[in-house]
Amino acid sequence: MKTATTDAMENELDALYGMSKEEMAECAKHLMLGGGTRGGPTLHHGKGVRVWDVDGKSYIDCTAQSWALYLGHCNEEVWRAVDAHARRLTHVHQGFDTLPRFALAKRICQIMPKGMNRVSFVPTSALALEGAMKLALKNRPGSAHFICLWDSYHGTTLGTMGASWIATQSGGSYIGGSRFLPLTQQPVRAPNPYCYRCYWNKKPESCGLECARWLELTIKKSVNGPPAGLLIEPLQASGGQIIFPKRYLEAAREICDRYQIPMIFDEIQTFVRIGKWTAAEYYGVTPEFIVLGKAVGGGLPLGVTVVKDGLRGYDPDTEELHTFANNSLSQVAALKLLHIIARDKILDNVNRMGAYLKEGLLRLQREFPEIGDIRQIGLHIGVEFVRDPESKEPLDAETRAIRDEGIRRGVIFGLAGVRKNLLKIKPPLIITEGECDEVLRVLREAMKAVLR
Repeated sequence: MKTATTDAMENELDALYGMSKEEMAECAKHLMLGGGTRGGPTLHHGKGVRVWDVDGKSYIDCTAQSWALYLGHCNEEVWRAVDAHARRLTHVHQGFDTLPRFALAKRICQIMPKGMNRVSFVPTSALALEGAMKLALKNRPGSAHFICLWDSYHGTTLGTMGASWIATQSGGSYIGGSRFLPLTQQPVRAPNPYCYRCYWNKKPESCGLECARWLELTIKKSVNGPPAGLLIEPLQASGGQIIFPKRYLEAAREICDRYQIPMIFDEIQTFVRIGKWTAAEYYGVTPEFIVLGKAVGGGLPLGVTVVKDGLRGYDPDTEELHTFANNSLSQVAALKLLHIIARDKILDNVNRMGAYLKEGLLRLQREFPEIGDIRQIGLHIGVEFVRDPESKEPLDAETRAIRDEGIRRGVIFGLAGVRKNLLKIKPPLIITEGECDEVLRVLREAMKAVLR
């Protein structure tokens, strides 16, 4: 039953969502943004895989809003659970236990690799990664330097920014992270296994894992003191949707064991999206730490640090304290998300729809040789555009134009960070065959408009 209060709230929302273009332009003058690929529509509302702009135009969202909405926009079950819980608790201090926090800690450990049975919750992804870095240092006395890989991306906090490509000249110029070097962690970088553009001009079937050999050489000759840990994305997203070969990760695990280096898996984007609960499960490689974020909160902010048994965890003496670390609303949303993923066999859909999109992309590749490489595991998909298959000259401007043309035709594609010729297709995990067909049709039309 409606009340005067609910009527007033609806009137306020109506006024907000009835803002004119002139009012929007005036408000925009007061807004600062430190990142993101601009140039998209002003979003008004969303449902499932679709989102609508302020002009009423509909789009299939193949970015899942920073890859964070696994169940799409405004999932009814998630928001009913959050709404019901919000009438009991909202903000809770980190020092007070709650039933959702207990339940979520247990549930996450149930889907982790064997031997990973402790978690820490924080407000967002990068803080969860910083948490793993803290614990790695705590378990590795005397260490000072982390190792990360070329073109990696681990966040933009002062603790993670130095391990992200934005602090280097990888993108063609110094940007973002290069401006705060006095306060950022300075890791040592090793080559990433980028098979499509092998730095040693070798083929995967006969390369001898040169990239893993260089990782070991980096450890032996480039790091002062014992390395604090190896930060690694099992699949580099911002770096260009680069899928790491299983044997590379197995070799990296062996190297870390040999030199007693903690391995940290940044699974902020691989969790569930690659068709298994974790990339550790997919590859059969268990690290010392797994970091989750983005989608794990069911659409609300949440970061999770998972630590392997036998390692020192946190001492409750202000090693890790955040005002919103015990966000009970995010915890309830996460519990509902994990329940739906298991109940509705979402992982099966990830694998089916990922394979379906891959088949469609291979058909497009036969028509458009500018599709140089298709990189797909589950619904973690990247398309690299090149001038021709032989030269592999990147088509940077054309890729941006294809993305813009796709938006005009009703599909929001993503762009990679360091590789400007890489188009991302990473929709909500509930996408259907019919919606995949629409994505492929719009992509073909966009490529035809730009490339032909």
